[in-house]
Amino acid sequence: MQFLDRARILVRAGDGGNGVMAFRREKFVPRGGPSGGDGGRGGHVDMEATEGLNTLLHFRFNPRYVADRGRHGEGKNCHGRDGEDLLILVPVGTLVTNIETGEVVHDFTFNGERVRIAEGGRGGRGNSAFATSTNRAPRRHDDGKPGVELNLQLELKLIADVGLVGLPNAGKSTLISRISAARPKIADYPFTTVAPNLGVVAWSEYRTFVVADIPGLIEGAHEGAGLGLDFLRHVERTRVLLHLVDVSNMLPSEPVERFELINAELGAYRSDLLHRPMIVVATKIDSLDDPERLERLREHASATGREFFAISAVTGVGLDELKFRVGTLVEELAAAARAAGPQIVVAPPPQLFDEDLEPGDEYESGEDFES
Repeated sequence: MQFLDRARILVRAGDGGNGVMAFRREKFVPRGGPSGGDGGRGGHVDMEATEGLNTLLHFRFNPRYVADRGRHGEGKNCHGRDGEDLLILVPVGTLVTNIETGEVVHDFTFNGERVRIAEGGRGGRGNSAFATSTNRAPRRHDDGKPGVELNLQLELKLIADVGLVGLPNAGKSTLISRISAARPKIADYPFTTVAPNLGVVAWSEYRTFVVADIPGLIEGAHEGAGLGLDFLRHVERTRVLLHLVDVSNMLPSEPVERFELINAELGAYRSDLLHRPMIVVATKIDSLDDPERLERLREHASATGREFFAISAVTGVGLDELKFRVGTLVEELAAAARAAGPQIVVAPPPQLFDEDLEPGDEYESGEDFES
């Protein structure tokens, strides 16, 4: 399935039906009086988060969502039928932004969360609603009000407990394939992963956490080099970062230099990511020819106050210890968050689309999505 994490849509609630002017004309009923019914309410537009979706691809084929309009009133005090509400399903983790104002409409964070996005127009009043003791035959009626119309940007931020970051070919996809049921594409060339992958890791009996494999970063990513920082929005919601560093003899540069390079790119994207709990993971130790490279990275991690693990995803060395530590850390952070209670988080301003884009246009952030 193609992975799409940004889309632009137009939503419009239904217009209200018009009220009608009518008079009761019936045999043996003189001066029947006004009998114009009210118009029906226009349909609302609601959004609901569901775990059954993991991409915004379906919005490419249907960028316009218009709810049913209310029916007009009729004579004999018949009121128009209300328009049917329209329900739009989005993946959990979708951030909805009003493009015209830049305001965040809603951030969907759990399954089944439902929010009214656009209110339907109120139905107009028929002339019977204006009858008074002094005006027995009113000739006034109201038209229905228009429904709310919004241009919205949808931005998907995958929700995971742990995010994997590092240079291309650092072993992120191999690691997630060994510790979960995810089967991402694995090859010996850079940028094999072009879309995020999600995996569920069982680290103890009936205890799991969700890990996200983020495509590799390179120097200058914050300026658009490589795949840029386009995918880093998917680690904004993670509790823990696993920073994978290749310590094998495949690369001439020092592991410490590569570690600091990625940290600089993370800080250029969002400085608070550097203050998030981070575990340094030395990968490919089965191909290590110089133990000093590993020790220098270990000492650097210790000097910066970060935990350190050395693993080999191919042979399985260190995987169980890493899973257990990450699982316990995720549970500790979750318990601390529950004890602190709900907090107000100010999100960074969203990056809106160019003004010349039309509804239905979107930015593609990859090709194949596997989870």
